[in-house]
Amino acid sequence: MALAEWSERYGVVAGITTRGRGFSLGLWSEENVGQVMSRWRALRAAFRPAFPGVVLSHQIHGTTVQWHRQGQEGWLILDGVDGHATRASGVLLTITVADCIPVYLVVPHKQVVALLHAGWRGTAGGIVERGIEVVRREAFVPSSDIVMHCGVGICGSCYEVGAEVLSRFEAPETPGHGPGVGLPAQASRRLDLRAALVAQARELGVEEVTVSPWCSAHDRAHFFSHRASGGRDGRMIAYVGVPA
Repeated sequence: MALAEWSERYGVVAGITTRGRGFSLGLWSEENVGQVMSRWRALRAAFRPAFPGVVLSHQIHGTTVQWHRQGQEGWLILDGVDGHATRASGVLLTITVADCIPVYLVVPHKQVVALLHAGWRGTAGGIVERGIEVVRREAFVPSSDIVMHCGVGICGSCYEVGAEVLSRFEAPETPGHGPGVGLPAQASRRLDLRAALVAQARELGVEEVTVSPWCSAHDRAHFFSHRASGGRDGRMIAYVGVPA
């Protein structure tokens, strides 16, 4: 599922795969590695020759965002990285998701892009702040030049969490709280990650933010959902890059 508006407006390729015919791309799962890698090879073939290089990582729900300075050919597989950013053309940045929110960033006039993996831990820990910081530094732009999109992920109605998680997102009563706060307390203990991410981006000075209407749990006919499947579902790939 392509983010067509970004292609038309910015010349950027962005989107997310779907669950069609069991097309799971979760490398770090119980599924046969050979089968998953064959799907990755098919994915890479579909993006050639515009993207000779593909970046992926074993994600840990952290806040590390890696800047990729040069283009490459083949695979770059990292460990412990939950976000990627680059200005190099021909490099497809990818993350795996199945409820967590893929956050896409672009500086249109610089063709700098970033892709962040934002579950509740990354959101509370400030991965959006980290991603925006990296993009601002490397592109030499203010936050207002950055465009952000929160992609397909679990919606607030489907995402029930414990009080200890929800407390990380309650509106602070005193200054000095970290970037993971910003939502009012919710008696139902349901958490809207995309609303939290939008609030954080606004506070950081990002003015243009869009949000996908799709929910990975509500719309399981199209997407994988870890929560709705009880942990048995596969993984999708969110991707972004500037074609060569």
